[in-house]
Amino acid sequence: MAPLMASVAHAQQQPPTEAARESSEAMVVVCWLIAFLGAFAALVQAKRFYDTMIRADQGTDRMREIAGYVQKGANAYLQQQYRVVVAFFLVVALLLAWAAFGLKVQSEFVPFAFLSGGLFSGLAGWFGMKTATAASNRTAAAAEKSLNQGLQVAFRSGAVMGLTVVGLALMDITLWFAFLYWVWPAAGMEPLSLIEITVTMLSFGMGASAQALFARVGGGIFTKAADVGADLVGKVEQGIPEDDPRNPATIADNVGDNVGDVAGMGADLYESYAGSILASAALGAAAFANPNLTPDGWTAAQAQTAALLLPLVIAGLGIFLSIFGIYLVKTDEDASQKNLLAALDRGISRATYAVIIAAIAAAYFLMPSVEGTAILGIPGVALSVVFGAAAGIVIGKWTEYSTSDEYSPTRKLADQAVTGPATIIIGGVADGMLSVWVPVLTVCIATVFAFGCATGFDFTDVELFSLGLYGVGIAAVGMLSTLGITLATDAYGPIADNAGGNAEMSEMPPIVRQRTDALDSLGNTTAATGKGFAIGSAALTALALLAAYVEGVRVGFERWADDFAAETIAIDSEGFRNGWYKLSDQLLVNIEKTGDGESFDAQPFLIMPSQLPSSDLVDKWRAAPVETRLPDEPSENEVGAGDLITRRGDRVVWAPNDSQLTSLARMTLPDFNVYFDATLMNPKVLIGLFAGAMATFVFCAMTMKAVGRAAQGMVEEVRRQFREMPGIMDGSATPDYESPVAISTKAAQSEMIGPSLLGLLLPVVIGLVLGVAGVLGLLMGALTCGFCVAVFMANAGGSWDNAKKYIEAGAHGGKGTAAHKAAVVGDTVGDPFKDTSGPSLNILIKLMSMVSVVVAGLVVRYSLVSLGWF
Repeated sequence: MAPLMASVAHAQQQPPTEAARESSEAMVVVCWLIAFLGAFAALVQAKRFYDTMIRADQGTDRMREIAGYVQKGANAYLQQQYRVVVAFFLVVALLLAWAAFGLKVQSEFVPFAFLSGGLFSGLAGWFGMKTATAASNRTAAAAEKSLNQGLQVAFRSGAVMGLTVVGLALMDITLWFAFLYWVWPAAGMEPLSLIEITVTMLSFGMGASAQALFARVGGGIFTKAADVGADLVGKVEQGIPEDDPRNPATIADNVGDNVGDVAGMGADLYESYAGSILASAALGAAAFANPNLTPDGWTAAQAQTAALLLPLVIAGLGIFLSIFGIYLVKTDEDASQKNLLAALDRGISRATYAVIIAAIAAAYFLMPSVEGTAILGIPGVALSVVFGAAAGIVIGKWTEYSTSDEYSPTRKLADQAVTGPATIIIGGVADGMLSVWVPVLTVCIATVFAFGCATGFDFTDVELFSLGLYGVGIAAVGMLSTLGITLATDAYGPIADNAGGNAEMSEMPPIVRQRTDALDSLGNTTAATGKGFAIGSAALTALALLAAYVEGVRVGFERWADDFAAETIAIDSEGFRNGWYKLSDQLLVNIEKTGDGESFDAQPFLIMPSQLPSSDLVDKWRAAPVETRLPDEPSENEVGAGDLITRRGDRVVWAPNDSQLTSLARMTLPDFNVYFDATLMNPKVLIGLFAGAMATFVFCAMTMKAVGRAAQGMVEEVRRQFREMPGIMDGSATPDYESPVAISTKAAQSEMIGPSLLGLLLPVVIGLVLGVAGVLGLLMGALTCGFCVAVFMANAGGSWDNAKKYIEAGAHGGKGTAAHKAAVVGDTVGDPFKDTSGPSLNILIKLMSMVSVVVAGLVVRYSLVSLGWF
């Protein structure tokens, strides 16, 4: 069966017929509808699950009262956080507007796309948090009836978060594409190229990443400050059970589970999901901009459009199949944690296998098959999806093995608690470090095979390089295509945790707490698995964003040339002369008026470093003023266009070393690496690498210290209440629950600014000082170092947490023993590891990449390197 468009298009050298254009437009509409309807179905299904949860039994009056405390605290926190975030977003949007409308270094749509990305990301977190806080008492009430009913309420409530995230993300992307592709030209405005559309939409990803970082860091600081205060003072010092109503920090702890693990994780995976789709779309449009890749029967525009739409189609199909997987999750009443894991795995694995088949079919019917890249008659890109999805499964399984108390690593870690806090901390750090090797190896293998499948395993042809990176981006889409269900397994964890707290505080029968503890322990594993997905996808997406950054650089050069030409013609419309203009030592543009004399054609050429050998001619070229026309009849000390440039047929030859100049439009990604000397021998790249690695550790230090400072205030407050209100312990006095919530809220708001600014400002500073080469080094350093540290911290924290729960379930004497107290200390250390610093790193990686793409035009034109100062 032939691909969808090949039968109706003429050969590459011929213009498409009217029938071909109509068929192409029909293809765009069908693909867009698949994505849009998938997003719409996700939101509709999320509403159905929410309504079902709301109708469930709310339990006793005491259960509703406790849930009300948590809802009030979570609402107050998010409202305060959003006030800070809104102010920040407005400031950044104004700066982006100045860059777009004042400096004209980026699209005028960028500020608005940035705001919409942040808005939709915030909405996803808000809806998830509202659902989770309403579900805790209902889950506890359901668990009183049976384990399966408790699982159903908690998991379906978590599914609201998962489906809301993917629905809002894909809805925002499809609406922006429809506006830029159809509405803007229909309004009589100049149409945007597909590359311009995708690079503009990437700024939506920057907004989502910025919001995610605030949500994850702020929520992580809140929840871990409360958790540390509740555990250290309540469990260790006072010897009272977890979630005991006598503990003043217990409500703040439950609030933190929702604002950190639900709202924060939702915003985190929202930007991962959106970023993978946007990066792949940008790379697809860029890859087929090269006419040499356009197969017979296609036009370049058709091939670009198909490659752009494929990730949207895969995401849309993934939503439908995620909904199918959610309905498969159920278990028996006497299920063990292994049985519960099997129930969740059944839904995820079957949805994943179905997505793989659907993605292969979509690629077969949609994608152009570049000569030499087909595998078994299928476009190689289709199989890139397989390796992305497989990588997600492997990372998830390994994370489960590394953190679940059903397996030996966590049980052996619990054994080390017998000899005290020091040994369990040492063991947890070592286990976390050791757990890094499988995810790193998995991502490396997935990258090689995703790249190889897309290029027909030709790793040497520079023409295919961008197509290979498109395959890597598609692999990231494949990994996250079932996010609707994988995020449901993540968000369900804190719901089960809160249900256990509700059961404890409302003095429900012990069997209820046993069932919620089983769900909660599973939730810790699934949460770690969700973090593994987020971190793994960050690595693949960041690799794709590196290439997207280079495409942003290309657009920056084009915008520079076009703006200069427009300003030059406007200033001197009467005396303007066609000719060659020098914009910088390595950028030359040929400007010619076309048509009625009002429009123009500006064709930029980049001059490679090897094309500037030391000579008198080159010295004169370097001495020539920038942004000026090369004279036709130069004086003795000048250099003229004829001295430097000659035409030999279609070739433009650079006289100083008699080599061909390559137009900007035909520059490949390896060409850009040569142009910017993006090698390890370039000190700018090395400095960038060190800065990226440094940013990883500085960011972790800032977030860990923030948790420490906030926890210190929490511990002092809880101790004060126990000291000044002795009636708390015998139940004659009620603790002040609001003060700990206020302490965590205030600490989170003040402490989240610094780490967030690091991710936003560092790419701009490095770019303006070191230029494009420095930014490439920065992004690679942050990716490699950040990925390893993120996996280490997330897995170490998850293992410490489940080791504690394993002991609480009866191992080594159970609760109240010295081993239990040592495990609580280990869990306390692990809390900011797994819920603040570790998972925030994957956002930092992608945020820095997104910021770099957005400011690429600014760096190209105004960096110290571009200005010739450095």
